[in-house]
Amino acid sequence: MKATTITFDSPTGYKLTGIVELPSSQKPHNFVIFAHCFTCSKDLTPVRIISRELTAQGFGVLRFDFTGLGASHGDFADTTFSSNVDDLLAAVEYLEEHYQAPSLLIGHSLGGAAAIFASAKANSIKAVATIGTPSDVKHVKHLFADKVEEIESKGNAKVQLAGREFTISSDFVKSLNENHLTQVLQNLRKPVLIMHSPQDDYVSIKHAEKLYVNAWHPKSFISLDGAHHLLMNKKDSSYTGRVIAAWALRYLNIPEKQSLKSEHEIVASLKAGDDYTTSIKAGDHYITADEPLSVGGNNFGPTPYELVSSGLAACTVMTLHMYARRKQWPLDHVECHVSYSKEHAADCEHCEEKSAKIDTFKRAIKITGDLDEKQIDRLLQIADKCPVHRTLHSETQVITNRL
Repeated sequence: MKATTITFDSPTGYKLTGIVELPSSQKPHNFVIFAHCFTCSKDLTPVRIISRELTAQGFGVLRFDFTGLGASHGDFADTTFSSNVDDLLAAVEYLEEHYQAPSLLIGHSLGGAAAIFASAKANSIKAVATIGTPSDVKHVKHLFADKVEEIESKGNAKVQLAGREFTISSDFVKSLNENHLTQVLQNLRKPVLIMHSPQDDYVSIKHAEKLYVNAWHPKSFISLDGAHHLLMNKKDSSYTGRVIAAWALRYLNIPEKQSLKSEHEIVASLKAGDDYTTSIKAGDHYITADEPLSVGGNNFGPTPYELVSSGLAACTVMTLHMYARRKQWPLDHVECHVSYSKEHAADCEHCEEKSAKIDTFKRAIKITGDLDEKQIDRLLQIADKCPVHRTLHSETQVITNRL
């Protein structure tokens, strides 16, 4: 996973801070925006875990802090539910301009309500998923019910939420009263996934039922049985991320992976526009090769020479285990470390020339087991007889034909 910290402007002029996470082995097939829960932040552990489960499935993810929260600028006292929706729409515009228009919105708790409102206004959004989301945004008022009268009479009040002090304004309360989530759902013609824990003490499971009833098909409900509202158990947040990824793939446009066929043992394919990212089919297995970012690649896979070094390392450990099994030696574990470079030859035909270099594979082998020194020395000798090692030392030819 590759993570980049970004900033973008909210409609009210504040700098919002987010993190864009990309898959480590491919270009994103779709982008997702994650809206965190009320008074939370993009750095909440469950948010990070869900995002990383999505990147593992090829999604690009933007998670950001709403105005006045986390690393974003602004005063929370000046925010409303409507301003949260506007922040989400600004995030949609940022991705569209700098990466790719997002196709999926995910929201946790009140962030789920904001995601539904935003998805109704953002044309690029094809699906929306909610986690522990209330069916009525006014539900949030129960968190500061004892202060509502003071807020409405004085214009604002300080409240304690999750051990921290926040200033809640009368505009915020008014915004909660004016936005009707079920009405938006009834008019939303996009796939909706509702995830909720039956044991949620903050937002009752009854809210999930009401959301489901008011949503149009295709709609889905998945129980997060036993989970806390904030999904603080890693297993719960990992499960949530994997399920959302699997569900969304049914409704989003996913480019088909190139199918490679050959009568040869190996086939490699590279299309214009893919930089150096190369698809390989080795036997029945698919591999991606690439070059580092420093030379114009995407770093989505090992370089060609890293693949050659990998072949030497793999063949070495396999050969030593085969030999030890045949000898019935108690070999437990072998590690083979290989690095490749071109170095000045110590002994070569043109060694008098300062520019003369030779391909050099440096190999270090770690052997574990109840073996004596004589057995270990013999295994190190056998390492030089592994098939790939011998191929690298033998005279080799490559015969090229046109298909």
